[in-house]
Amino acid sequence: MPQRVFPSRLDEIPAVESAILDDVNAAGFSDKAVFAIRLSMAEALANAVRHGNGGDPSKHVTVEWDATPDKFTVSVEDEGPGFDPDEVPDPTLEENLVVPSGRGVMLMRAYMTDVSFNDSGNRVTLVKTKGCPLPE
Repeated sequence: MPQRVFPSRLDEIPAVESAILDDVNAAGFSDKAVFAIRLSMAEALANAVRHGNGGDPSKHVTVEWDATPDKFTVSVEDEGPGFDPDEVPDPTLEENLVVPSGRGVMLMRAYMTDVSFNDSGNRVTLVKTKGCPLPE
């Protein structure tokens, strides 16, 4: 399973995304599935840098992925204390509509087949199974 470890800087993310998406495309995922994976992965990586590691470049983000013809899996882990994903406020509630953050977990759950977090909440695993319906 390929792995990349990078310092918590947003400018590191495009190179990691590119390497992963090369494997996703080689596995033959549709354009819609690649979009869903790219969007969800971008959210997970940015959350790890910004929220998990607090933008501290001395901390690192570890990414592991596997792309097969039937399934794509990626795990993103930061060095932060973690969080409880069930405590993230619902971004669709009226009082949260103008809040500029808080939509990442919702987007990941909408676009991926499965989204799971480890017990401490500092590692998210995203799974996209080929043939699984996508939001329009």
